[in-house]
Amino acid sequence: MTRTTWRGLRLALLIGASASVLTAAPALADAAKKPVAAKPAHAWLNAKLSADARADLALKAMTNDEKFTVIFGYFGSDMKPKYTRHKDSHDASAGYVAGVPRLGIPGQWQTDAGVGVATQGSHQDLRPRTALPSGLATAATWNPELAFKGGAMIGKEARDSGFNVQLAGGVNLMREPRNGRNFEYGGEDPWLAGAMVAAQIKGIQSNHIISTIKHYALNGQETGRFVVSSNIDDAAARTSDLLAFQFAIEQSDPHSVMCAYNRVNGDYACENDWLLNTVLKKDWGYKGYVMSDWGADHSSAKAANAGLDQESAGDAFDKQPFFAAPLKADLAAGKVSQARIDDMARRVLRAMFASGLVDHPVVNPAPVDLPAATLAAHAKITQADAEEGIVLLKNDGDLLPLAKTAKTIAVIGAHADVGVLSGGGSSQVYPVGGRAVKGLEPATWPGPVIYYPSSPLKALQARYPGAKVVYDDGTDAARAAKLAAASDLAVVFADQWTTESQDVLDLNLPRNQEATIDAVASANKKTVVVLITGGPVVMPWLDKVGAVVEAWFPGTSGGEAIARVLTGEVDATGRLPISFPRSVADLPRPKLDGVGKPEGEMFDVDYNLEGAAVGYKWYDLKKIEPLFPFGHGLSYTKFAYANLTASAAGDKVTVSFDVKNVGARAGKDVPQVYVSPKAGGWEAPKRLAGFKKVSLAPGATQRVTLSVDPRLLAVWDSKAHGWSIAAGQYDIALGSSSRALSSTAQVTLAARSLPVSPTGK
Repeated sequence: MTRTTWRGLRLALLIGASASVLTAAPALADAAKKPVAAKPAHAWLNAKLSADARADLALKAMTNDEKFTVIFGYFGSDMKPKYTRHKDSHDASAGYVAGVPRLGIPGQWQTDAGVGVATQGSHQDLRPRTALPSGLATAATWNPELAFKGGAMIGKEARDSGFNVQLAGGVNLMREPRNGRNFEYGGEDPWLAGAMVAAQIKGIQSNHIISTIKHYALNGQETGRFVVSSNIDDAAARTSDLLAFQFAIEQSDPHSVMCAYNRVNGDYACENDWLLNTVLKKDWGYKGYVMSDWGADHSSAKAANAGLDQESAGDAFDKQPFFAAPLKADLAAGKVSQARIDDMARRVLRAMFASGLVDHPVVNPAPVDLPAATLAAHAKITQADAEEGIVLLKNDGDLLPLAKTAKTIAVIGAHADVGVLSGGGSSQVYPVGGRAVKGLEPATWPGPVIYYPSSPLKALQARYPGAKVVYDDGTDAARAAKLAAASDLAVVFADQWTTESQDVLDLNLPRNQEATIDAVASANKKTVVVLITGGPVVMPWLDKVGAVVEAWFPGTSGGEAIARVLTGEVDATGRLPISFPRSVADLPRPKLDGVGKPEGEMFDVDYNLEGAAVGYKWYDLKKIEPLFPFGHGLSYTKFAYANLTASAAGDKVTVSFDVKNVGARAGKDVPQVYVSPKAGGWEAPKRLAGFKKVSLAPGATQRVTLSVDPRLLAVWDSKAHGWSIAAGQYDIALGSSSRALSSTAQVTLAARSLPVSPTGK
């Protein structure tokens, strides 16, 4: 008999219940023996209800103080003497938002970032975890399925580490190739970046945790990131950076959007009514919540009214804890409405219910070591990501794969004897196995500089047991050249550390590495250069070397992945998600805006200069030949395209074609579809409109069919506040890169207006 039934009978006896009640006792006892479905203690904890209904019910039960609780966050690391972390946060973590225990609402334990579970502060070795390759490397796979698996993996490690919010999902377009944070993002094209980042977000959120999408928006450089204003008109923004966010949000439903540090058209991104209210919440119908970046909130009522829903680590990074006492005072003074406070809290609650965060609470342990079997499985996932993201840029005379007959191989530079470089800043994941190289500067923020202990040298030595594989650190160009001259093959590793909070001033390789490459290539024509970089670099030595491979920041298993591609164990299947310029002189801004300005002095960047013509579109528009074009990447086999067809039905365009492996070995290709109007009128001659990664055995053919999103055929009409397709003929081009188009079909479209978004008005 349940406790509740006994209470009822006891009460009836105490008040002198009638005999009829007493005679009913046996029946009640029989009923109590039958299993009764347990009802949740609170209606909003009923998982059968929609996230919206649950949020409404929970909100009604909350006091105003409890509403303020879920919209204010704390930092998860000590910053003595200024700040001591919240007692309930996880040490060396990004942050913590308290829950409401009496209502069954858990806290939010937040972790950086998009390549894995990061650690913050000085305690960098607290939480060793698996690191994915950089965001650019994942984008270079052009494989959303792989991006999903990587997201699911780091999301699982986040959950296993006691976190239920992951600050991932960087989708900012690469407007500035010198941006120190480019490695975290998805490249230069809205369709590719949107699709790849969306897949990762879906993977992360498959673990019943919240993923953000960031940094919203137009966060194009780190120089002056707290004060710079990214100035751009409505149409150009919606056809470029905002379109990337829109695609990613529609495809993945990230439960939180993180607004950026920078200003947009004069207003801070986290108090920008146009960005947050008009575009995100009204036009796109976004139902999640907006959180500030750490230190990006500058006001209470203004930010709240402009659409900011949650202040992150407010008492550690912002000038005031704006969404605590100041916002309460603004509420009392009528500067912000109670309805707005309710909306802020409701959005956070809805995200917690929609993600499964409430129904699947995390275990909140002290830092723990993950099981060896888990780490081994996760190492394979990150290795697969790294392998498919490695781009073979040049391969004269089929120098790669490396000859199996080589007896002497020189491996030179970039600490390749012990590990591979990773990017710096808040996304830094401390590696399982510890740092491969110690004592590097900077040792503190935005460092430390960390090499993951996955040695390309050891991986190559394992594959050439009968050969002499010798390492030189590359710091002495003459010594390295002497080793190369005495070797059958030379593999030069060159790296470039990039990081949050600072940009690079040029695109040249640092630390005299260019001179080493030049000397080695002069000594041995069979020289391969492996680049481990955060973005594009210029290559004054390109004509001298036989092969060039871009490996990006390749993650926990990067050394093994690089060796497998170099030796041909797997095909070279990566394709560039960005353009490589020949010189900074070819960029829209040859000189980086803000360099040399006093710290804290506000300045503007005029993004109307290129508008929506970002990356390859700029080079197409200006008829500039890039060093390597967007979409480029070679393979160890050959592919051919045939039978391209395109048809239109209303605003729906369908494209089909055959891909055939005409080479002698299995491989993977990425056929790309570009669209352009015959009459012109776009920001650039063409746009990427579709792609598909295909895996084919020798001689095999696959028919591929793609649908083009109508917005990629349209322009944004600010006056009509919507998308507009112009009547006329459109070219549908198929190729292996933005500059290698092999066939073209045509469709004719009628004039048509489109809604702002499929989920908006």
